[in-house]
Amino acid sequence: MTEAIALLAGGDRETWWTVATSLRFSVFSTLFAILPGVPLGATLFLGRFKGKRVAVALVNAVMAVPTVVVGLFVYSFISRSGPLGALGLLYGPGGVILGQAVLAFPLVAAMSYTGLQKLDPRYSETLLTLGAGPWRRMTAIIKEGRYVIVQSVLAAFGRVTGEVGVSMMLGGNIRWYTRTMTTTIALDASKGEFERALSLGLVLLAIALAVNFLSHLAVRDDR
Repeated sequence: MTEAIALLAGGDRETWWTVATSLRFSVFSTLFAILPGVPLGATLFLGRFKGKRVAVALVNAVMAVPTVVVGLFVYSFISRSGPLGALGLLYGPGGVILGQAVLAFPLVAAMSYTGLQKLDPRYSETLLTLGAGPWRRMTAIIKEGRYVIVQSVLAAFGRVTGEVGVSMMLGGNIRWYTRTMTTTIALDASKGEFERALSLGLVLLAIALAVNFLSHLAVRDDR
C-alpha cells in the first residue's frame, strides 16, 4: 500500500498516463452513448406505438449483456474482415471508445426511460395540448428530467471506466497507447506486480465514490 501511494504521490508517469487515458476513453465513449441513448429513452417515454413494451424489454435485456459479448460483437465489425475493418479501429483508441459506447448505450437509454416515468404525466399531456411537436416535446421532457439524465450519464461513465472485457479485446492492452486502468490492473496482478495495480485500484475506487456522490446529489436536487 505504501509503494502504491508513493507511485501516485510521486507522479509516476506511466501510472498517471494510464489514468488519463482511461478517463479520456470514458468521457468520449459516454458522450457517444448519450447522444443516441437519451433521445431513445425520451422517445420510449413519449411514444405511443405498437410494440413499445417489446422495445423497452429489448433495451433492458441488452443492458445485461456481458461485456465480453459486447466486445466480441464490436470486434466482428471492426476486424479486418468486418464491414468497418477499413477504418483501422481495432487495437486502437477508436476501437475501445466504440466498444465502450456500445456497452453504455442501452444503460443510458434504459435509465433515461425509467427515470422520466417518474415525471408528472400531466406535463407531457400539457405539451401535447399546447400543440408542441415531437422534437419540442422531447427537448422539453429532457430539460424537465435533467437530473434523471445526469444520473444515467454518471452511471454510464462509471460502467465504462470500470469495465475490462471490451478494452482488452478491442484495444489489445498496448502500453502507452490503449492500456487502461482496468487492463493494467489485470496485467500487473497476473505478473505479481501489485504496486501499480493497487495504485490504479485506489484511483478507480475514488472515481466510483465520486460518481456515487454526484449521483446522490442529482437525486436530492431532483426532489
